Parts: sequence; C-alpha cells; structure tokens
Amino acid sequence: MKVYNDLSHINRPFPGAVVTLGNFDGVHLGHREIFRRVVYRAREIDGTAVVFSFWPHPLRVLAPHQELRLINTYDEKVRLIAASCIDVFLCPSFTRELAALSPEQFVAEVLVGRIGTRHVIVGYDYRFGRERSGDAELLKQLGRQQGFGVEILAPIAQGQTVYSSTRIRRLVAAGQVREVVALLGRHFTLEGRVVHGDHRGQSLGFPTANLATDKELLPAPGVYAVKARHAGKVYEAVANIGRKPTFGGDALTIEVHLLDFSANLYGQSLRLYFFERLRDEKRFNTIEELRAAITTDIARAKEILTAAPIIAYRDYLGECEER
Repeated sequence: MKVYNDLSHINRPFPGAVVTLGNFDGVHLGHREIFRRVVYRAREIDGTAVVFSFWPHPLRVLAPHQELRLINTYDEKVRLIAASCIDVFLCPSFTRELAALSPEQFVAEVLVGRIGTRHVIVGYDYRFGRERSGDAELLKQLGRQQGFGVEILAPIAQGQTVYSSTRIRRLVAAGQVREVVALLGRHFTLEGRVVHGDHRGQSLGFPTANLATDKELLPAPGVYAVKARHAGKVYEAVANIGRKPTFGGDALTIEVHLLDFSANLYGQSLRLYFFERLRDEKRFNTIEELRAAITTDIARAKEILTAAPIIAYRDYLGECEER
C-alpha cells in the first residue's frame, strides 16, 4: 500500500480510483466492510482502491476544546488499513486551508483533479467541505456533474449491533475489552516501549515491564489478562493500568508481567492484546495481600489465555493480514 501524507506528492491521477472518505478511527468491522466494497469495485474495473482520511482528526483543528481519545495511533491506522488490501492511503494533514474549501472546490480540485476519482463509496452520514456543508446527497449531485459514481451506504451492522467508533471508545474506557472484539473484529491492542519504573514488581517476585505508549485511548484502570507479542513470539501476561494506590502512586502507569519470561526488555517494544478485565485496581493494606492478589490474577489469566487464540486483523480477501 502506498501512503501519501501530502496531496501535492501525487504526480498524476490514479487510474480508475475508487475512493472512500472518512476518519476510520478504530478500523472496525463496519470500516472493513466499506474497504471490502472499495477493493471489490476497484478490482472490477482494474482500478485503484483508495482510502482518504486526515491526520490529525479534524476535531483537533476545528474544535480543540472537545476531548477526543483516538482508538488508533497513526501507525496502527496505516497497518490496519493496509491489511484490507487497499492500494493507496491518502492521509494529509488536516489544516484550516483544507477545511475552508467549499464542497464544490473539494470535489473538483481534490477528488477529480488530484485523485482522478471514478467512484466514491461513503456512509449515509458523510459530511465534507467548509463547515461540513456538504452531505452525501450533494456528493451524488456533484458526482453526476463531474462524471463519477457515488454509492451511499446505510449503517453497517451485525444483527442489532451497529459498528461505531464512539461505542468502541466507551467500551474500552469502561474496561470492557472482551466486548469490543465483536465490534473491532480483533482484540483491542496497545503498543509501547519498555522503560524503567520503580522496580517494585521485582521485589514482590513479579517483575514487570513498564510501557510508555503513544496510545491515547486506554482501558479503565484495573488488571487485565493479555497476551504480549515481542520479537515475533507471543507470551501470556497480566497487565495493570493504574496509579499503584497501595504505594501512594499518582502517575498513571502501564505494567505488564509476562508469564514464564525473564529476559531484559528495556528499550524494546511490546504489543499487548487485551482479552479480559480481571478486577478493579485497589489499595491493599499489606504487601502480603498484594502478593496474594497478584497470584490469583495470574491463575485466572492462565485459565482465560491458555489455548485462547489471538483474534487479529485478517482481511476478507485472504491476501493481506496484520504485520
């Protein structure tokens, strides 16, 4: 997949560009269905499957006072979109200059002039152009004028479950990591670099890797059964997200105890796959109580994780997968 972070770097329109546009935060099952349709239509006409998004999220520019914790980092978003066999990912910086384009200007200058759009697939609630003044119906009208087709999709759902980035954020923020698998089509993940902590885990008999991460959206404070991927291998693990109240901590930390693992991980990367929340974070009266609780956490995590496969991103066409 080719990635463009600046529209001026596109030297010529893409042949037979089939385009979808949106934020696609989470790259959930609804997004994946849209991508599947884009790829299918592009292959039909021997064209180019294109996903158009922005970074940062437009709200960061237009409404910076609104709190928004993104599900994915930029790198995760690129990797997950690539896993859907998309040919080109356009992700320019969202600027006030871009935001000032009228719907008509955006279509003529960007979709047609720069990308060479032949067909567009968007959701029913898609908005674009200055002050979000353009909607899907206007896009259809402009498509007829400019010579490209427009397909408007109804909300994508499985049964009564509508796939929604907002709902995923709420579930993750509440610690309901098991429930988000049905919406994401994979386990919620978090990647980070192992940094030095206070080394209390070692003294307790349960050495932990402390993670520094760019991830904005974190599960609610608590203890989780997770699997950790490191250097191509997967380990069962227990993760604690919180402020270590037993020791009067203040800063939020992410600590991971890898089961049956003893190597030095400082400076290296880990990817965590969240399976289930085991319990709330709590303050223990004694170190012995804390040790007993950790021992119980590990036993429960083993019950959950043993023989449980990681549900990772596999695309519909069977040709692309998460790396």
